[in-house]
Amino acid sequence: MTQAKKIEITDVILRDAHQSLIATRMRTEDMLPICEKLDKVGYWSLEVWGGATFDACVRFLKEDPWERLRQLRAALPNTRLQMLLRGQNLLGYRHYADDVVKAFVAKSAENGIDVFRVFDALNDIRNIETAMKAVKDAGKHAQGTLCYTTSPVHTPELFVEQALKMRDMGADSIAIKDMAGLLTPFATFDLVSALKAELDLPIVLHSHATAGLAEMCQLKAVEAGADRIDTAISSFASGTSHPATEAQVAALKNTPFDTELDLELLAEIAEYFRGIRKKYHQFESEFTREDVSVQINQVPGGMMSNLANQLKEQNAIDKIQDVFAEIPRVRKDLGYPPLVTPTSQIVGTQAVYNVLSGKRYQTITNEVKRYLQGGYGAAPAQVNAELQKQAIGNEPVEHNRPADSLKPELDKLRKEIGALAKTEEDVLTFAMFPDLGRDFLQQRADGTLKPEALLPAEAGQGAKLGKVGASEFKITVHGETYDIAVTGIGESGADKRKIYLSLDGMPEEVVFEPLNELVADGSAKGRKRVSSPGHITTTMPGNVVDILVKEGDTVTAGQAVLVAEAMKMETEIHTSIAGTVKAVYVAKGDRVTPGDVLIEVAE
Repeated sequence: MTQAKKIEITDVILRDAHQSLIATRMRTEDMLPICEKLDKVGYWSLEVWGGATFDACVRFLKEDPWERLRQLRAALPNTRLQMLLRGQNLLGYRHYADDVVKAFVAKSAENGIDVFRVFDALNDIRNIETAMKAVKDAGKHAQGTLCYTTSPVHTPELFVEQALKMRDMGADSIAIKDMAGLLTPFATFDLVSALKAELDLPIVLHSHATAGLAEMCQLKAVEAGADRIDTAISSFASGTSHPATEAQVAALKNTPFDTELDLELLAEIAEYFRGIRKKYHQFESEFTREDVSVQINQVPGGMMSNLANQLKEQNAIDKIQDVFAEIPRVRKDLGYPPLVTPTSQIVGTQAVYNVLSGKRYQTITNEVKRYLQGGYGAAPAQVNAELQKQAIGNEPVEHNRPADSLKPELDKLRKEIGALAKTEEDVLTFAMFPDLGRDFLQQRADGTLKPEALLPAEAGQGAKLGKVGASEFKITVHGETYDIAVTGIGESGADKRKIYLSLDGMPEEVVFEPLNELVADGSAKGRKRVSSPGHITTTMPGNVVDILVKEGDTVTAGQAVLVAEAMKMETEIHTSIAGTVKAVYVAKGDRVTPGDVLIEVAE
């Protein structure tokens, strides 16, 4: 056992805990009231930003993520604030030019971030170099990060080699990021011991509790010399989240590793968040519970809850086990990338397409194509050559640092967003999510920002349905009859009305938002249904990102005619026949569903 020392705690309640359990939906208004107590605990740091929080703020909550950071900074004056940064990807899903990376880090530091946990999804160290230097230039703590995974090529020796390169970049500490809960206690001891033998830097363990092993892993890490552990306050702990803060504090109390944190104060904080969690019950999922099968499918906690939520939106939640089984196969084909954003989305979305289409790689997402071209960096192991050929044909594979091919883009982004951006932070929001960011800034300018609706506490509790007052009726769709109970009317406007309803006696209610126009065959906005080879549709529900043809264009079989986005990943839609574009039935931004004719090609 290593020499004993006080163990430091980073609590992830304001970022990773709710990302892992309620799809990143906690609002700033529910964080601020407890900040005074959080600030008194004596945490080494609080993780408050990064990851999917930026996306969720803009996409769902209609909050300015920069304003959230400023408010938290003001409310937590005595505690280091920490963020997760995806290296050259920052908080988006592509690599950005170096000038954007430098500007983003500088503004994040200026607005309140003290500690930057910088990682690359492939552990390609070249992809974190610019960000690490930017953190050091800002005078902040640069934490180099090892994305832990298991495969034939991921060994303790490889991780030590990568950590030494991070040290040489100026890393102030090294984090082991076990995003899927793949570590086992003795593997943890060996890895931390190997790192401590070669590095004179603090070692941090971030391990999700998905497999039920994280608490034991943290104790073995402490024994091996780790300096700090990541935990989550108990009301948002365990399952796909993290070990409970109070439990780990209690486990180390009155030992040479005592954290010296106040259990009574932590209990008060836990009670507050226990009440807050009920507010977000609609985002809870059975797939965020403890499940040792993660040692097989390797799906991270945040990915698990978001994947379940997205499959619900696709009306395909019954396929989730098939998707979990497909994920390791896709991962092997792609050379065993660790499953962390954006590779978790790349692998997970491709697995969904493979399952829902009924044929593996019938549709290949643009991100998989970019990955196989080297657009995200070097794959840890050899990729499937046949798949690579199918995806990119004879196009060259990039072997240099991907960002080397990117020209400075900050000035271009400023011009593109124009007057909608009131600050440099607004420009960076637009940079992270061009379409979402523009919509957000436009809605802010118009005064129409409105967060997604939260179901009332009674919704989802079948025993309380009676007190709401329900109207019951039957509805027949395609020959199937359903019993419907409308239990309440939510917000309404000129173009929509949200209805809380119970379907066939199921205790959970859902929010039903009818389309503006319905036609007899069930398709939206009067669109045709697919009935001939020239009718082009999509595999999954999503949004139109771009239309690549217009009426009258001549197209060849296999040509891309449209780009759609589903589950945050873009996919090209191709025509199966050659001919002339007879009609285009959609516009950029339209919501589309499988079976609707989007473009019609005549031979």
